[in-house]
Amino acid sequence: MDTPTLLAHLETHDTALTLPRGGPLRWDDADLHRAAHAHDAEGYALLGLAPGARPWQRARVLLQTLAASQADLPAPARDTAARAARVLTLGLPPAHVITVLLALRRLRANHKHTTRAVLRFVLEHPDADALIAARRPALLDCFEHALGTATARGVARRIAAGDTASDHLRRRLLRFLSPRAAGSAATAARVRALYTAPPAAGPHAAEHPAEPAAGMPHEPILPLDAPREHPATITPANRGDIAATLVHLYRGGPAEELYAALGRHVAAAAAPFPRFEGTVALVIDASASMRGHGDREWALMSQAAALRMVLSQVCARLEVIEAGGDERAPRGATDLATGVLDALGADPDLVAVVSDGYENVFPGDLARVAASLPRAGVTTPVVFCHALFTAGDDLRLRRPAPALPQRGFWHQDDFAGLLPWMLGHCPAGAPWLRTALRARLDALDRQADGLTTHLAA
Repeated sequence: MDTPTLLAHLETHDTALTLPRGGPLRWDDADLHRAAHAHDAEGYALLGLAPGARPWQRARVLLQTLAASQADLPAPARDTAARAARVLTLGLPPAHVITVLLALRRLRANHKHTTRAVLRFVLEHPDADALIAARRPALLDCFEHALGTATARGVARRIAAGDTASDHLRRRLLRFLSPRAAGSAATAARVRALYTAPPAAGPHAAEHPAEPAAGMPHEPILPLDAPREHPATITPANRGDIAATLVHLYRGGPAEELYAALGRHVAAAAAPFPRFEGTVALVIDASASMRGHGDREWALMSQAAALRMVLSQVCARLEVIEAGGDERAPRGATDLATGVLDALGADPDLVAVVSDGYENVFPGDLARVAASLPRAGVTTPVVFCHALFTAGDDLRLRRPAPALPQRGFWHQDDFAGLLPWMLGHCPAGAPWLRTALRARLDALDRQADGLTTHLAA
């Protein structure tokens, strides 16, 4: 499966994995995930961390990564997969992870990397004590599946007898844990808790042994996506720092101060992204509708200009084609089709159209041009970036080329997912996307280290 299709699937499909009693695992898109993993196991694991991926899709990536053999993977790919799995076990709701671990048991998947991931979740998760109290039977099943029932129970007997660091225990258990957890008092206490049944809560407590007890943590301990700003009232000035500064400039604010602030905001927004060494041709709709009016004046144009400025910092070569007027003076009608043809003349790796979607010069022309390009031998990918006022905009009359890949953006925070989506559509963007996701994994992995330092005590 190609990267754009998989990315789109990860961001839109979010049905839960289910484990019916006595029945097979219900995993409606298992074939898709197996094929993606078989094509590129390392890239597949990284895509699970892509901004905007849905929680149950990330759970599927975790399941497939842990269930598959790594015998044929090179060492760097195995390391990436292991770190991605660790981040996902901390970055998903604990109930999702427990479902994945029980699914591994149902699938009888028990590779060494599987064992390591299961044991680290059960014994090293920062909320492990609360999780064991709430889901002890399920986590005990996972623990015994990871080590084997006889080995797990032997380990528990040794720990109950006071052994926390013998060679026998190291061979059977501790070698799978992180150095700070191996032999720690917290690890030993958690193994004992797995084998200590709590007192019955009442005459019917045994009828539902798999139900979580009160106090079950529900939220991920490591947020994978940055918190989003959701203002109660959306205005042109609260859609991110770059757009807000541009709106003040467009309205005649103090230029010198605003331009200095604008440079800082653009640099900060572009800093997390690696350099793209290819060429992007950006067709910007600068027609009158992009300016807007009343309370929405400059909202869309400022956001389109903010995207252009960030791309100018990220891309080695950015060609900008304006349709209508220009960023400072949007005017006239929208002729996106001519803009795309002009953009293709720059021989780019990608053409990105940025528009509010109102095409009023030869309506349908962009769709006809887009459909004719492959027949004319043009292989350059073309994507459509919808400039929105809010995430809930009605786009029924604003899709000038429905067959083109499309994604909306209304806030500067959307760039974190928009740029990977855009550049992921062109072959030249594949190395960029992998580099960006590796950097994201490195940052999340460092945060995960900080969350588990308590185990050294």
